[in-house]
Amino acid sequence: MAQLITVDDPADPRLHDYTNLTDVALRRRREPAEGLFIAEGEKVIRRAGNAGYGMRSMMLTPKWVDTMADLIDELTCPVYVVSPELAESVTGYHVHRGALASMARNPLPTPAELLDSAGPHGAPRRVALFEDMVDHANLGAAFRNAAALGVDAVLLTPRCADPLYRRSVKVSMGTVFAVPYARLESWPHDADTLRAHGFELAALCLSKDSVDLDELAARRPEKLALMLGTEGDGLSPAALAAADVHVRIPMEAGVDSLNVAAASAVAFYATRP
Repeated sequence: MAQLITVDDPADPRLHDYTNLTDVALRRRREPAEGLFIAEGEKVIRRAGNAGYGMRSMMLTPKWVDTMADLIDELTCPVYVVSPELAESVTGYHVHRGALASMARNPLPTPAELLDSAGPHGAPRRVALFEDMVDHANLGAAFRNAAALGVDAVLLTPRCADPLYRRSVKVSMGTVFAVPYARLESWPHDADTLRAHGFELAALCLSKDSVDLDELAARRPEKLALMLGTEGDGLSPAALAAADVHVRIPMEAGVDSLNVAAASAVAFYATRP
């Protein structure tokens, strides 16, 4: 059983993992460097543990101790019990869910290792490739769509946001833990890795050469990588040049495009194996 430790000093160094959670720039540097990420809320904490992430510590307000009792019984890491006021002082915001956990990151596979890996349905057949998606909420929503709609793996370009950043995890409701992912190192040259594994690269865009999504779906490619860019700018010219086909979602009522997370849901559903 984990040791319950009451902490009443916001400067206590044992709470270091939880400090300044609202400072996005700081946390984006600190968390990968220190090999941790923050899971917020009972459901997300449990999903992180079930996905195989080790827990470094947990910080709970008193009312959550009983709710998390079964999990606490199985832990060997410290569990810090703090007042709501102290939690707010440490984190920088009102922790209305009352439960935070510092989780240890797992090593990421290389893109080639990810594409070679065997999941519940064998080697990946449907892959999402997100280029420079820097908005954590959009990335979390896109991961949730991928998990729900049968995407086997996700590839991120170097400038993409961190899917394990607290905002991404929260928006995804912890489903970022359900989809294996890797980070590309030299995009768009890494497109060759996908082709070497038999993938067709389909770029979602509004170019004049784009085919309707229904047309792509009707061809039922054996292996398909759906490429989506950042909100607003979309895919870069280099990414569009690297694609095998350009694809659009037909629009009505004068709407020219969807939010990238919404577009990902439509594309994932239409092209599911």
